[in-house]
Amino acid sequence: MECEKSFSRRRNLRSHQRTHTGEKPCKCMECGKSFSQSNSLSSHQRTHTGETPYKCIECGKSFSLSCVLRLHQRTHTEEKTHKCMECGKSFSRSGELTTHQRTHTGEKPYKCMECGKSFSQSGHFRLHQRTHTGEKPHKCMECGKSFRSSDALTSHRRTHTGEKPHKCMECGKSFSRSDALTAHRRTHTGEKPHKCMECGKSFSQSGRLSLHQRTHTGEKPHKCMECGKSFSDTGGLRIHERTHTGEKPHKCMECGKSFSCSSNLRIHQMSHTEEKPHKCMECGKSFSGRGQLRLHQRTHTGEKPHKCMECGKSFNQSGHLRVHQRTHTGEKPYKCMECGKSFSQSGHLRLHQRSHTGEKPHKCMD
Repeated sequence: MECEKSFSRRRNLRSHQRTHTGEKPCKCMECGKSFSQSNSLSSHQRTHTGETPYKCIECGKSFSLSCVLRLHQRTHTEEKTHKCMECGKSFSRSGELTTHQRTHTGEKPYKCMECGKSFSQSGHFRLHQRTHTGEKPHKCMECGKSFRSSDALTSHRRTHTGEKPHKCMECGKSFSRSDALTAHRRTHTGEKPHKCMECGKSFSQSGRLSLHQRTHTGEKPHKCMECGKSFSDTGGLRIHERTHTGEKPHKCMECGKSFSCSSNLRIHQMSHTEEKPHKCMECGKSFSGRGQLRLHQRTHTGEKPHKCMECGKSFNQSGHLRVHQRTHTGEKPYKCMECGKSFSQSGHLRLHQRSHTGEKPHKCMD
């Protein structure tokens, strides 16, 4: 009677009438969310269980909803008429091209009102909001762990099953996540679609671009609760925290020496073999670590990617930028336990400590 729409079945009429009354009798026992139809509830419950019953016969990828499978199947059959003028990649839909183009332009139109962080995709924005609300609606039935996204749950479940369905056709290596396979394939193709608009440097993964961009902005969102020092990435924070705990989990099997980070161990291990596999094509000098080679190459190119936002001065190493920034902030994090005097650089502290110990390590041979 509300809109005079007609149905061949009474149950279809009842379902339709709920669009007018707003009635939602089908309730999820896991999270309390309600739905007007039982099939909508069944689809929703899969976000908790991680069940993906709709499988693509073409590539084996599975989905929780039949409509998402249908959309996916078009990637196999549809002509890709929408081409990116920047890198040549093609897409079957204009919306996909628009989203892709943001990897080149750096555009992030979806902004979080809570913390100001911006995103290039609405889905990534919605997931981010859950970091503020703490919502983790996707629960593993195996161990009870909960996740913010269904993809994270699906990946996690493979830690129980050991499944690695995403295989590289080039070398045969398999991965538990499709994005890990995509990133891996670029090691074969050399593709680096994520370009920094500040300096032109390109990256194979968007996450690496985001980390790199912080060398320009100086953003350091990861803070040490012990001393207040901030870092641009979680890995740097974890390694730093070991300076407080003294933890050195990476041990050399050759001599027993331990290190707080794996990269330092790898470089150390080369002192046993004298291996220096990273060679400078400009002058022939060799290095044990790739990072050491990159720093050295800047002596030839003059590249100084680390810029001070306060005065514009640039540096070839992030550590030199950090030390310089202390001339603006007045920060002196290195404190002498003997007399309480503080210093902006660890080297200055070591020199000062010799005034207490009387150490004079530099001896004249003449």
